[in-house]
Amino acid sequence: MKSARGSMVDVLVVGAGPAGLSAAIAVAERGRRVLVLDQGMRPGGQIWRHRHVGSLPPPARTMLERASSLGVVIASDARVVDAISPNELVVAFRGRIDRQHTRALILATGARERLLPFPGWTLPGVVGVGGLQALIKSGVSLAGARVVIAGTGPLIFPVAAAAARAGADLLLVAEQAPLGSVLSFGGSLMSKPEALKEAASYRVAFRKAPFRTGSWVTAAEGFGRLQRAVLSVRGTSLTLDCDWLAAGAGLVPSTELAQILGCTTAHGAVDVDDLQGTSVGGVWAIGECTGVKGDAAAIVEGEIAGRAAVGDADGARSGALQRRRNRGRAFGWRLARAFAPRAELLQLATDDTIICRCEDVRRGEIDPEWTARQAKLWTRVGMGECQGAVCGTACAALFGWEGNVARPPIGGPMVGEWGEELGKNSSSS
Repeated sequence: MKSARGSMVDVLVVGAGPAGLSAAIAVAERGRRVLVLDQGMRPGGQIWRHRHVGSLPPPARTMLERASSLGVVIASDARVVDAISPNELVVAFRGRIDRQHTRALILATGARERLLPFPGWTLPGVVGVGGLQALIKSGVSLAGARVVIAGTGPLIFPVAAAAARAGADLLLVAEQAPLGSVLSFGGSLMSKPEALKEAASYRVAFRKAPFRTGSWVTAAEGFGRLQRAVLSVRGTSLTLDCDWLAAGAGLVPSTELAQILGCTTAHGAVDVDDLQGTSVGGVWAIGECTGVKGDAAAIVEGEIAGRAAVGDADGARSGALQRRRNRGRAFGWRLARAFAPRAELLQLATDDTIICRCEDVRRGEIDPEWTARQAKLWTRVGMGECQGAVCGTACAALFGWEGNVARPPIGGPMVGEWGEELGKNSSSS
């Protein structure tokens, strides 16, 4: 980062996950100067979060080695706090504020976890499903700990496997989607034997734990810390004494930076064309911020945007790349349909349930007939430190409000940070 201060780069990539790394490699391969900014302490994003390179899967190590060999500069612990224009971002880098100039900008800001409030969800020991994954990768010991996982989508399988491998006593893995949706989604993967094999390996890893579809958490209980989780398991109430509860309702794209730049969003994601270009000239968007669809699709989108950003439009339009990207988009649509949060999850919060943790706003203080602006004026919901990064998505689901209007400084989880944010309710809180 230091060498780039005050100097222009050809392409600036925000986010060092699979999408951002892929884009940076495509740019560097064409002889252009590229800088990658990432909030994480190490490149790889949430999916490849690590403390030691040796713990990464081979594809991740290969990508990081390729980026290094090409001279890609990656600035970790760097947060974009504002955008003066598509060619000038304001960056907080280890306590120092800098302006970074670029000729082209690629957004790979990822996604964060959607939490739908339920009684007790703010108790220490209650974290997001992704938050538990982040804690495990950060070295938190789960040896002998009683753990319940209640979420939705493919993420719960690798998290459950990681918890089991970390020595947790995994009491239950609950998937809120009905069995039919899960089976239908699994059937759609028949053309992807590697994905099915991977899912099977995860299930083997947590084979001692029951897995139940059509099941979700309804409350967390405890005095000062989580002691019990109450769940609806296929229509029957079940209470489990536990030390950790990981709960979530899927992932949502992180679009704050794109919004500040003026990029059009649709259905909660950054809207892009076939070359991953946004509605703002000179800005491309890739990966989960354009819709949640997994790392394979993100990598393809990164290569397309990287080529396009340096003028290789013909290469970006390659039939092979376009077909792979389109398959990734189709996968994302199937994913969204199969694991959409059920209506029951929107009815869990009581009048006393906290909706906005930063401002301590409870469900009973909010009139569903209000607009988001009225609620902010009268309760300050969404106006705290995280700027609605957590409660904004919950309010959108609960009250039908549009997503929060992004404003600088960009706060809350953004690039590679949603795991840490959701892990704040750990025992060290």
